[in-house]
Amino acid sequence: MTETRTAAPAMIRARDRLIVALDVDHAIDARRVVDELRDMVGGFKVGLQLFTAAGPEFVRELCKSELRVFLDLKFHDIPNTVVKAGVETARLGVWMFNVHASGGNEMMSRTVSEVSEFCSKTSIARPLIIGVTVLTSSSDDALGEIGIKATAAEQVVRLAKLSEAVGLDGVVASPLEAAIIRRECGANFKIVTPGVRPINATSDDQKRVSSPAEAVRNGSDYLVVGRPVIGAADRTAAVSDILLEISSANNDQIS
Repeated sequence: MTETRTAAPAMIRARDRLIVALDVDHAIDARRVVDELRDMVGGFKVGLQLFTAAGPEFVRELCKSELRVFLDLKFHDIPNTVVKAGVETARLGVWMFNVHASGGNEMMSRTVSEVSEFCSKTSIARPLIIGVTVLTSSSDDALGEIGIKATAAEQVVRLAKLSEAVGLDGVVASPLEAAIIRRECGANFKIVTPGVRPINATSDDQKRVSSPAEAVRNGSDYLVVGRPVIGAADRTAAVSDILLEISSANNDQIS
């Protein structure tokens, strides 16, 4: 029988929970979003789209502006390659980055160890290193197509427990699995949740989604929101609405 390791995550201000995904084509567009929202949200995510367009220099620019940057490149390769990519990511000054938990024990544990050693030697704050479990666009059927017989929920929990065991700081997982990850991995294990859609928003290509309030109630620490904010006619109003939803779930202070 699995021991339940429960406890609510520490109180986090609503604004600090919200990470806006800079899913845009050009650095100039990303800068506009950052200028509008930097005083309203806890951080910004740079993913494959913007990183490919603007490169590491743009990430460094954001970090030098004292913004919390989540570099979402989902490293997945042989251990040595991921370790070296992790070290260079830490050198950029990011707050958090991720690796695919399906890369396995050695890839993840060496990344944690060697990035930590590099940061200690260079007096750089070590980024949070989190594992990607199952993409929120994936369904049980999609996993079956690549030979995974477990359900999405079962696979998420398996990879979350592996991530914790090898020393990662947390995982990326859908809001639907946040509660069981919180029970299995404890209060200090970070849960970063994409697939969050405000009330009345569309799901787009996400399959396993919930509202901001539901995600927080289920145990998510950080919520990543892209299109519902980036595509809004009034981005500040969209963020304000999301913060109200978050604060209503856990009596968080907005600011």
